Order: sequence, then structure tokens, then C-alpha cells
Amino acid sequence: MKALGPVLGVVILALLLAYGSLFTVDPRQNAIVFQFSEIKAVVAEPGLHVKLPVLQKVAKFDMRILTFDDPEPLRFITSEKKPVLVDSFVKWRIADARLYFISTDGGSESRAATRIKQTISGGLQNEFNKRTVHEVVSGERDKIMEEVRDKADQELRRDLGVEIVDVRLKRVDLPQEVSESVYRRMEAERKRIANELRSTGSAEAEKIRADADRQREVTLAEAYREAQRVKGDGDAKASAIYAQAFSQNPEFYSFYRSMEAYRSTFRGKSDLLLLEPSSEFFRYLKDATGKSGGKK
Repeated sequence: MKALGPVLGVVILALLLAYGSLFTVDPRQNAIVFQFSEIKAVVAEPGLHVKLPVLQKVAKFDMRILTFDDPEPLRFITSEKKPVLVDSFVKWRIADARLYFISTDGGSESRAATRIKQTISGGLQNEFNKRTVHEVVSGERDKIMEEVRDKADQELRRDLGVEIVDVRLKRVDLPQEVSESVYRRMEAERKRIANELRSTGSAEAEKIRADADRQREVTLAEAYREAQRVKGDGDAKASAIYAQAFSQNPEFYSFYRSMEAYRSTFRGKSDLLLLEPSSEFFRYLKDATGKSGGKK
């Protein structure tokens, strides 16, 4: 029994040494191995790894995407010298565990958040200084976020070892002291544009009406001219027909014309016409041949 004591002690010591020399790395983590506070290795491969017991220590860092959301909106100045309040958040993650540990005094997330806030704030201020209130509120919002993200990612990846995944502007508001004046100016601008559009519309309407009236007059004139031409053509054809008929049988034509005159003259029983008996009007009443010497 006395011999089992040392053996058991050796076994326990061996287990402790084995436990102290093994460590695991999660797929979502990177690990830094230190020896006497000096970085010896960065382990990115997940699984079971070996270190020197007692002499070496391991610090693990979460490599997943983190969110920095400043509770207080930031105040920036636009190109119009107007202040705006901007509420934003940043998505970021560790890209280089070694650089991140060195730059943040031992991997302090609060120090990293402070540095990220300073960089993003400076980038937003630069972009807002180049744009008007309208552009930062609606016109170029996506472009601002993209440019700030790219510049911040390049700087922080180099200096802090972190990757800026995304920058989002949740809200862009005007401070209370300038909101009313800006809204009044926007209202006046909208009224001015509306008046210009109404004036332009009225001028265009008058132009359209004048053009329509001109086209109407032109159409009526052309129609009247065409009607007169057709009428003239008809009269000419009628005259030609009459002339042709008269030339073929002048006596019959004279007789026909006289009959038409009699019909037009003696339409009613009360019609009265005073003429000399020898008048040419009674030529065919005296003689069907139109000769004065014929039967009456």
C-alpha cells in the first residue's frame, strides 16, 4: 500500500501536466500563445493544441462580427454650415489577433471601440463637410456609408488589426434650433418651384391654344378654298353641258327654257302678270314652234 502512494502522485502529476499542456481552439476563435508575456504563436486552426505547461499561457479572441452602437448621436457640420445629428452603428471583427492584442493594450474591447468611434466619426465629418443637408439626408446616404466604411477599414486594418464590415446611418436629424428655419426655407423653395411650373404650364397652354386656333383657321380656309374649287368645277361642267345641249338643238333648248319660265311664273291661281300680247314671253304659247305666224 505504501508503494501505491508515490505511483498515484506521479499519475496525478502527469495528468496535471497533460491538462496544463493542452488547449482547444473554437472555430469562432483565434488563440495567442504567450511565454513570459511574449507572443510566441497565433493559433487560427480550430481543434486541440499543445503548449508548454506553466511556462506558456493562452489568450483566446472571438473572431465573430461585433457591433459598436454609440448610444449618443454625433453632431456634424454640412457644407452649408448646418449642424446635423447622426445616429450610426458599425459592424466589425478582429482580422489580425496579434496586431489587435498589441494595439489595444492586451485585447481591450473598450479601447478598440474608442478607436473605432474616433475613426468613423472623423470619416463621417469629412464626408458631411462635402455635402448639403439634402444630400446627406436622402441624396447620397448610401455613398457616404460606403466611402466611410472603405476608408475606415483600410486605416483600422493597418493600425488596429480589425476589419470594418459595415457602417450604417440609422438616422440623420436636424437639431431643434435649425429644424424650423430649414423647413421654412424648404417650403418656400417648393412654392417657388410650383409657381414656376404653373407659369410654364400657363405659357404652354396659351401656346397650344394659339397653335390650335391657327390650325383651325388654316383648315377652314383650305376647306373653303376646296369647296369653291369644287363648286367652280361643277358650275363649269354644268355650263359646258348646257352649252353642248344648246349647240346640238338650239330650238329645243329655247323651248325647254321657256317651259321652265312658264312653270315658275304661273305656280298659283292668284298669280298675275301684265304683259303685252305681242311680248316675246308668249312666244311658245302662240305657236309651239315659236313662230309668230303659227296657231294660237
